[in-house]
Amino acid sequence: MELTGRTAVVTGGSRGIGRAVCLELAARGANVVLCYAGSEAAAQETAAACEQRGAKALALRCDVSDAQAVKAMMKQAVSAFGRIDILVNNAGITRDGFLLMMKEADFDAVLDTNLKGTYLCLRAVVHTMMKQGYGRIVNISSVTGLRGNAGQANYAASKAGVIGLTKSAARELASKNITVNAVAPGFIETDMTAALPQENRQALLAQIPAGRLGQVQEVARAVAFLASDDAAYITGQVLAVDGGMAM
Repeated sequence: MELTGRTAVVTGGSRGIGRAVCLELAARGANVVLCYAGSEAAAQETAAACEQRGAKALALRCDVSDAQAVKAMMKQAVSAFGRIDILVNNAGITRDGFLLMMKEADFDAVLDTNLKGTYLCLRAVVHTMMKQGYGRIVNISSVTGLRGNAGQANYAASKAGVIGLTKSAARELASKNITVNAVAPGFIETDMTAALPQENRQALLAQIPAGRLGQVQEVARAVAFLASDDAAYITGQVLAVDGGMAM
């Protein structure tokens, strides 16, 4: 699954799953443009780690819910590397709360970043990929988008929406040699899950047939597969990396 000569844009690439995806793609030979909204230091650290793996890397700040910012970011990526072969829509936020108490602003913020942001990035990159006659798009959904989760109505709606968007885009773009797939992670070992009290952690584990949390590298390898030519005949699919939760 070599990606030598390819250029990948990864949103939300400075930490967690996004960072793991950047490092995996870089290790397979792809140049990486990582988009971030928070810590510049974390983004530059990820870019440096990509370069240590032999790739060229560029960190760009971008609010994916802002259409003009997304367009400018994609333009910079093309200017730097001449093409965009891979787009990984990973940027996402949470604003958890039970439905009856959820603020409208919290619902809107999650949909704007997680779903609208995915749409804006898709729209901004498609013309480039169509001119090339080649593209691989991987959208990060969630097991929550497949089965729901109490206290996450906004997040579940956004991630279920990503799946619908993935399938519709896949139908539109298949004839252009552009595949569009989704990866739906389950509970993954991150800073957030590491901070959970032991009681909550055990409750999580009880929901996972595999009996353990996933690793960010396991999600990254699934993304790398769908971004490779090995997956050229796969489009419109949702690959759950969840230890069996969504069976």
